[in-house]
Amino acid sequence: MLFNDDIAAIATPPGEGGIAIIRLSGSSVIEKVSRIFKPYNPEVDIKNKPGYTMTLGWILDDKGEYIDEVLVSIMRAPKSYTGEDVVEINCHGGILPARKCLEEVLNHGIRLAEPGEFTRRAFLNGRMDMSQVEAVIEIIRAKSEKSMKLALKQLKGEKKEDFNRLEDILTSINAAIEASIDFPDEVDEPDYAGLEENIKIVLDEVNKFIEAARRGEVYREGIKIVISGKPNVGKSSLLNLLLRKDKAIVTDIPGTTRDIVEDYLNINGIPVKIMDTAGIRETDDIVERIGVEKSGQAIKEADLVIFLLDVASGITEEDIRIYQGLNKEKVIVLVNKEDLAEKNISEEEIKKLFGGVRVIRGSVKEKTGLDELISAITEMVLEGKTDYDGEELIFNLRQQKALEKAREHLISVLDSLGQVPLDCTAVDVRGALEALGEITGKNIKEEIINRIFQDFCIGK
Repeated sequence: MLFNDDIAAIATPPGEGGIAIIRLSGSSVIEKVSRIFKPYNPEVDIKNKPGYTMTLGWILDDKGEYIDEVLVSIMRAPKSYTGEDVVEINCHGGILPARKCLEEVLNHGIRLAEPGEFTRRAFLNGRMDMSQVEAVIEIIRAKSEKSMKLALKQLKGEKKEDFNRLEDILTSINAAIEASIDFPDEVDEPDYAGLEENIKIVLDEVNKFIEAARRGEVYREGIKIVISGKPNVGKSSLLNLLLRKDKAIVTDIPGTTRDIVEDYLNINGIPVKIMDTAGIRETDDIVERIGVEKSGQAIKEADLVIFLLDVASGITEEDIRIYQGLNKEKVIVLVNKEDLAEKNISEEEIKKLFGGVRVIRGSVKEKTGLDELISAITEMVLEGKTDYDGEELIFNLRQQKALEKAREHLISVLDSLGQVPLDCTAVDVRGALEALGEITGKNIKEEIINRIFQDFCIGK
């Protein structure tokens, strides 16, 4: 499917830089650019240039005056990003050169592209399926190297064949059921045992996709970690150590931190928002009391809490009270200041009070126990997220909902197969097939497509 109109947009961010790129796509863009482009070599005509070539020259205005020196790249259909003829004008970086070149392009029967329209044309021309389209957004928004790698795998279409295979199985099942419904005299009832086996195969794969997507979500969205404990146990020192910079003020005076101090770091590819909170205690200081209240709210919203203890002071009633207010499934206990000679926390106390909770002994000052803490954070964040052949997958919320919908239909088929009329079974099989089609784009409503491309920038 090719479009009748030609589009153009600036594909690079505004501002000063080495180059700016004006991207064009459409059946006539090469011919139209040739009208305003003067190559250095007068014998060159870009209309005759093959794909994947660049030509140095000038962009001219309608009076023949020079606008800018440029490189013009030619990519011919169907081997281009959009599947159409594509031209990229590489001009000097800066707002004015790019704007002047774009204005001249738009003066020759080429319209300004809508957000994401280049990628939309790639989808409609069969260059990408919808999962690859949405991977483009994930690459742009990636918060860590790991999340970018996962998005690149999806852009390459590594799971495309898996989805096609599952759709083929469901299509065959649906065909067998429909034949039995429409031609009961000519076609025997379907092989229920065979249908059940194939549905289980699809369901197993869908479950793996869902679990892998949940695990990938950690790399996509990141997590919130709160450092908690009573005053003066080393919370601010731990924050500074993890960040490798002096973010929080550290003193021997209890109650130094009166507000939440936060920053961002990367732990084994997981984007982390880490927060140092005010030491939780009863206080008459109104400012510190507000900080303590904010700490409590941050703890409730956290994905993980690092609860610090002071090995020298021992486990106090204050420690126990704070710990009792935490969600034990989201806690790592760090027994700090192990470098001190005086140790007043025994292994027996730890086992009695923190049974079933990950406990690490170390020293923030001496930087011991840090590697173990990092490993514990990674393990707890990814706990329960089943590997998909050792991989994670990046799926957005829309795609995850489609997978959940497919699973619901498949479970319904297994629960009712042979016990309800075939018409009812066919409804669920078609429902699962349509849900998978929402991910690949084979079955997706236009309003959803429009919503997806609204998230793209102009020029992509």
